[in-house]
Amino acid sequence: MSRIVVALGGNALIRRGQEGSTAVQRRNLLGAARALADLVALGHELVLTHGNGPQVGFLAIEADAARDTVPPPPLDVLVAESQGQIGYLLAQALSAQFAMEGRRRSVAVVLSQTIVDPADPAFLLPSKPVGPMYDRRTAQAMVREHGWTTAADGSGWRRVVASPRPLEIVEAASIRTLVEAGVIVIASGGGGIPVVRLASGALAGVEAVIDKDYAAVVLAEAVGADALLLLTDVDAVYRAWGAPEQSRLRRLTPAAIKTWVRDGTFAAGSMGPKVVAAADFVRRTGKLAAIGALEDAVAILAGQAGTLIESDMAAVAGASIGRR
Repeated sequence: MSRIVVALGGNALIRRGQEGSTAVQRRNLLGAARALADLVALGHELVLTHGNGPQVGFLAIEADAARDTVPPPPLDVLVAESQGQIGYLLAQALSAQFAMEGRRRSVAVVLSQTIVDPADPAFLLPSKPVGPMYDRRTAQAMVREHGWTTAADGSGWRRVVASPRPLEIVEAASIRTLVEAGVIVIASGGGGIPVVRLASGALAGVEAVIDKDYAAVVLAEAVGADALLLLTDVDAVYRAWGAPEQSRLRRLTPAAIKTWVRDGTFAAGSMGPKVVAAADFVRRTGKLAAIGALEDAVAILAGQAGTLIESDMAAVAGASIGRR
């Protein structure tokens, strides 16, 4: 039996071109639940995390539209709201799938806070777009009124916030206790609620959005995962993606990733964060990570699909997650 942290990309809830209604998200999650249930049927222990980009954006739009009636909540509260929303929908989808299969499994959603460093350079260079699109004049008004940072995004302007590196998950011990009791845990959604630890020891929320895949590494280490599985809407990592000469990469090492991130092969705006997160997990634990499509989860674990990221020694030995 392996303990696997699975990070679901935004496509598990809202696929490209789809509207973001709750009905659409429920329907998509039923497909995700089938793939995840297949992993459970093989005897794997699962810890799940997920993105929240579209959902936290929708909540920001709602808050902005109602600002004349209801004071808009800070970003950390919006992240918490999206965690509850997505966790609820995912837990329901999993329970429905297990019921259809005639099995019963406990699923728990843990509202998770992620500690970041208040001195992280990311706070000086906000870059993560959140919330609705504004025209230039409205964006300037938001800067004056709320002290936001805004940046051009296509034909309009959007608020941009810091995306600091995650350091620690506050609820890590509770999550691990649940996992060891046989519970399927959904935690650290959207990278976790961003908080800093004050001198008094108390926690305070900050205006930031944490990268889901980097947070998944911290979660995987906290629960002692045997593997980290980053599931997205492409079937593998590709070199020269979108070009006529594109080629699928079946195996990568942290050393190769470091080189290709440096030379721009893996851009920050596309596959870069995923391959860096996977390499960090492998480097820090000596275990395996993989990137691929949600529907290929079982095949990825068997080394038959996706891209495996493994240490140099493991690559030489030809190891795969499924044989660990």
